[in-house]
Amino acid sequence: MRFRPSIVVLAAGKGSRFGGDLHKLAQVFGASTVLGSTLRNAIESQLPVVVVTTAALAPLAARQLALRDIVVVTDEQAARGMGHSISCGVGERSGAPGWLILPGDMPLVRPGTLLAVARALEHHPVVVAQYRGRRGHPVGFSAELYSELVMLTGDDGARRVVLRYPAHGEEVDDPGVLLDIDTATDLAAVRSAAGHDG
Repeated sequence: MRFRPSIVVLAAGKGSRFGGDLHKLAQVFGASTVLGSTLRNAIESQLPVVVVTTAALAPLAARQLALRDIVVVTDEQAARGMGHSISCGVGERSGAPGWLILPGDMPLVRPGTLLAVARALEHHPVVVAQYRGRRGHPVGFSAELYSELVMLTGDDGARRVVLRYPAHGEEVDDPGVLLDIDTATDLAAVRSAAGHDG
């Protein structure tokens, strides 16, 4: 694939709704962790990958990515919300022809789905993965939107950018685009969907 947008994996949130001592991204998921599974699928797409995370979770990311592909933000920066994480990841890959934003708590998004969104991004400024008409993640942005993405802050992420431009819904046969993990109940449901006991 000649057109190679970067995948920006967001892994800097506190995950406070999950509860417990162990961060949701560090929870066991199959033979790996939630974040590890998300990163594995991203890496298998063979697109460039960068993860935005905190010092506490960076060692988890470093099991699969080179240090140059890990952007560590302070807890204070992470508290500025998902928008700030997107800004950091896009800024780190400023020369990319586009970016696919993938939350770190979505371990079932398939490599083929990432590639489908990347291909559609050649023809649309904004592409959203959707399953049976329901929009999920990843969300792709073309390089022309760089200046808007690097200015993002707050918890809305890139929602305002998506609303401002005609977003193409890329239909994929992948229910994982709708499955994220906010609570322990979500984790159990996603494990079940993946056929994992733990």
